[in-house]
Amino acid sequence: MSADTQTLPETGRQGRWQPAVTTDPLLRKHGSLGQSVSRIEGPMKVQGKTHFAAEFPYDNMSYAAIAFSTVARGRITELNVGAAEAAPGVILVMTYKNAPRMRAPSLMMSSPTAAGASNLPVMQNDEIHWNGQPIALILAETQEQADYAASLIEATYELLPAVTSFDEAKKTPRQLENLLGQPPYVEIGDAETALANSEVKVDLVYRTPRHNHNAIELHAATVVWNDSELRVHDASQLLDLTTGQLADIFGIDVSNVHVTSPYVGGGFGGKCLWDHQILACAASKLAKRPVRIMLSREGVFRIVGGRTVTEQRVALGARADGTLDALIHTGTTAMTSHNSCPEQFTFPARHLYAARTFRIGQNVADMDMLANTFMRAPGESVGTFALECALDELAEKLGLDPIELRRRIEPEKDPTTGKPFSSRYLIEAYDRGAEKFGWDKRSRTPRQRREGEWLIGVGCATATYPYHRFPGGAARIRLTAEGHVTVSTAVHDMGMGTATAQVQHVAARLGLPLDHVTFEYGDSRLPKGVIAGGSTQTASIGGAIIAATEVFVEELIKLAGNDSPLAGLSLSDVETRDGGLSHITDISRFESYQSILRRAGREELICEAEGPAPTEMEAFSMHSYGAQFCEVRVSALTGETRVSRFLGSFDAGQILNHKMATSQFKGGIIMGIGLALTEETNFDERTGRIINASLADYHVPVQMDVPSIEILYTDKPDPQAPMGARGIGEIGITGVGAAVANAVYNATGVRVRDLPITLDKLMMGAD
Repeated sequence: MSADTQTLPETGRQGRWQPAVTTDPLLRKHGSLGQSVSRIEGPMKVQGKTHFAAEFPYDNMSYAAIAFSTVARGRITELNVGAAEAAPGVILVMTYKNAPRMRAPSLMMSSPTAAGASNLPVMQNDEIHWNGQPIALILAETQEQADYAASLIEATYELLPAVTSFDEAKKTPRQLENLLGQPPYVEIGDAETALANSEVKVDLVYRTPRHNHNAIELHAATVVWNDSELRVHDASQLLDLTTGQLADIFGIDVSNVHVTSPYVGGGFGGKCLWDHQILACAASKLAKRPVRIMLSREGVFRIVGGRTVTEQRVALGARADGTLDALIHTGTTAMTSHNSCPEQFTFPARHLYAARTFRIGQNVADMDMLANTFMRAPGESVGTFALECALDELAEKLGLDPIELRRRIEPEKDPTTGKPFSSRYLIEAYDRGAEKFGWDKRSRTPRQRREGEWLIGVGCATATYPYHRFPGGAARIRLTAEGHVTVSTAVHDMGMGTATAQVQHVAARLGLPLDHVTFEYGDSRLPKGVIAGGSTQTASIGGAIIAATEVFVEELIKLAGNDSPLAGLSLSDVETRDGGLSHITDISRFESYQSILRRAGREELICEAEGPAPTEMEAFSMHSYGAQFCEVRVSALTGETRVSRFLGSFDAGQILNHKMATSQFKGGIIMGIGLALTEETNFDERTGRIINASLADYHVPVQMDVPSIEILYTDKPDPQAPMGARGIGEIGITGVGAAVANAVYNATGVRVRDLPITLDKLMMGAD
C-alpha cells in the first residue's frame, strides 16, 4: 500500500513541517541527496589523523585495568590487594572500600539523563550481582603494569543463591508493564481457537542464543578532572545522556561535565555508559591524574552487555488459499531485575502481515547475569528469524511459493493498530529482488541441487525495522560572510557516515556546494543532540535541521529588508538555490547569502531551533522493509555451511547516499550471517560465567565467510519522514537468519530452529 499523497497536520513550529524531498520546496532542484559521496572523514582516518577515545594525550597519564568477580551472586568476604599495591608502577588500587561515594546509574531510559544499562551501585559495597562484575580498578604508570597488578587481586566470596539457568528462570516468568513503550501483549480475537480450527497450521518453537558486542574499537575512555570539572573523551553513542548521567552519579552540575566522542569504531548498541567509564572517572578523582581505560576483549565480555537468549513460539493458522486465520508469536527472554532491555522479538509480528486473529506478546525471566542491552536490531533480528522461518514452513505445507504466500497476506493497513502505512513497497522489493536473484530457478523440493559434495539451496525472508524520530534534538546554523555554513549538534558518527549524509542534506537544503558546508558533532557542548540508536539519528537530526533552516531563512528575509529583490516575500514564497534565496516562480528575484549579510553589515548569522515533535509516528505506521535472498552450499559429508550468494532488496524511503547506504546494508547482512551460522555466547549455567570471552572462541564472520552481496533499493521517499528517509542502520540484519535457515532447508531438507546453524545440527541429513 502506498500513502504518498497523505500529509501530516501542521505542527505549528516555524510555519510548517517539511516532509519528503519530493514535496519540500527547500530541497527541490538540488542533487546533493542520493549522490555516492565518499565519507568526508575517510582521508583523515586512513592517514591516522583522527583521535579515538583511547588516543587523547595528557601529561602525567595513568593507565587502568580491572579485576573481575568469578561468582554470579554473593558478597566479598576477603579482598587481598596487598600484592597489587606493591607491584611495580602501581599508583592506586580502588575497591568498594576506598572508591568515592557515587549515586547508582539510572535504569536504562528511565529518566531524562539515564544512559546506563543498570541501576546497580558501581563499586559501592561488597555485593556481587553477576560473574564478571568489577571488584577492583588498578591505576599504574603503564598499561602492562596495570594489567599485571590486576592479576594479583585475590578475592573470596560468600555465595548467595543465584539463578543462572534459563530453563529454571522461565518457570517463573514475569510480564512487563510495557515493552519499550508498547503494550506487552496484543490480542485481537481468539487466536488459539482460530488456530485449532485452521485448515493448515504450524505450531513451532525457535530458540536463539546470547550474543556479545565485539566492535572493532574496544570500549575506552580518557578522563581528567580540572577541580570540579570532569572532562571525558569517550567512545559513545549517547553523548548527552552520558553527560547528564555522569553529573548525576558524581553529584555535580551538568555544566561541569564535558564529553566528546568525535570518532567511534563501531557501536551497534554497545557503546553506552558502562562501569568502566564511571570507574575511570572515580579513580581519576582519587589519584588526581588523567586516566586512560581501554577494556581488553575479555573485559568487554565481562562488563558490556549484549543480546539475550530467547525462546519463541510461532503458530500460524491458514486457510487453503494462504490467508491467515491466526498469527501467534509469544515467548520468553532472559533479563535481570536491574535493567530494562527485553529483546522485543514480537514487534515484527505486530505490523508485517494480515491475519483475522492475533496473539502476540512476551515475558521475561530474571537471571543473575550481566545486564543485557541493545544490539543491532534488538528483538527484530531474532524475532524475524522465528516468524519468517515459520512462514517458510507454512508455505511448504500449503504448496505455495514463499513469496506468493507473503503476497496473499500483505495488509492494506497496519494489522494491529489500524493506522495507515506512511509508505510501504515490500511486495515491490520482493518482486525486484526475486527477478535479480533468479528466484524462479528455485526448486520447491529440498535437496535437489548438488555440485559434488555440496548441496545447494536458496531461501528468502522479510526484513523490517520501525521508523523512530526522537524529540528534543536541536541544530545550530552559522553562516559566515564568506558564504560558508556550519551546522552543529551533539550527535554521533560511529562509522556510518552521519557527518557526510548531513553535509549532503544541508547543502541540498540551502542550495550550497558540498565544500561550503561543515557538520560539527560529537561534543556535549553543542546544541542538544539525540542518541545514535534505534535507526533514529538521521531522521532526528533531519527534523532539527529542517526547523533550524526555517528560522535561518526567515532571518535572512528579515535581514534582506526592503532594498532586496526578496522584499515582501515570506518563507512560503522562497526557495534556496545557488547559495542564496529566490522567489519560487520568479527566478529574477534572487539574492545570495553573502550579499544579504554584506548589505546588513553582518559578519555572520547564527540561528538555532529544536526539531518538532514526532507527530508523524502518532498518525502513521512507519517502518522500513526488505526482502532478503540467500543461496547456501552445505557439505553432504560434514554439514559445513557456506553462504555463497546474498541479495537484499530494501524499501527504506529516500536513500541519502547510495555508497554509504550500500555499505550499511552489507554490514547488517554480514552481521546477520554471523547470527545465523557462527555467533553464540557460551554461558556456563553452573557458574553464570561467559566462557568464550575472546574473538578466538566467539566467532564473527571473517572475509572468507562473506559472499558476494548485492543491494537493491526502491528509493521511494516516505512522505512523512524528514528528507523522505527512514533509518537503515539496523534493518540489514533482520530477516538474514531466516533467509539462511530457509536456504539450508532447501539445500538439505533439515529444519534448524535453534541458532546458530552449526554442522552438528545438520549431520543428521548428511550422506
